[in-house]
Amino acid sequence: MTRRQHEPVRADARHNRDRILDVARDALAASSDASLNSIAKKAGVGPGTLYRHFPNREALVLAVYRYDVQQLADSAPVLLEEHPPLDALRLWFDRLAYYGRIKHGLADVLHAATSDGLAGETYGPVIGAVTLLLQACEKAGSIRPGHDPDDVLLVMGFLWRIDSGDDWEARAGRMLDLVMDGLRAGAPGAAPSHAR
Repeated sequence: MTRRQHEPVRADARHNRDRILDVARDALAASSDASLNSIAKKAGVGPGTLYRHFPNREALVLAVYRYDVQQLADSAPVLLEEHPPLDALRLWFDRLAYYGRIKHGLADVLHAATSDGLAGETYGPVIGAVTLLLQACEKAGSIRPGHDPDDVLLVMGFLWRIDSGDDWEARAGRMLDLVMDGLRAGAPGAAPSHAR
């Protein structure tokens, strides 16, 4: 067989893997107890295909986690291209809030995985995104200069502590408003704060 004959198989395998990750993300967001067989069925692949890519539940959950973290980090420069810096920061925080809601139900698996270096692996891209957004806001004069990205990320950890009840979204929004008000306080170009 030539190399060219292998390429469609690789492309098909990549497509299957990406499809499984997309379906798994939605399924695990809806219920952290979603079965691997139900995920395979919704992805339109057989259980064997799923297990070839992800030999167990933990491997699938960790792959979804890594993918989501990278997507979250990669969204920061895109948001800055499309929105003023302060709006981009708030939109990114909203994405982080949504991600925190998904992560909440998977906390046990992810907590166990941190001993394998997962936290260190994903921390860099996230802190890089926070740094980029804060610097853009400082340059625009929309937040007070000197905020430490590590401190801001630590404060944002409240998102993982909000119970996922009916009022989750409203409560997260109110708490994010408090964070944004705190970041804007004393900013050189900040307008008076208004409730959203």
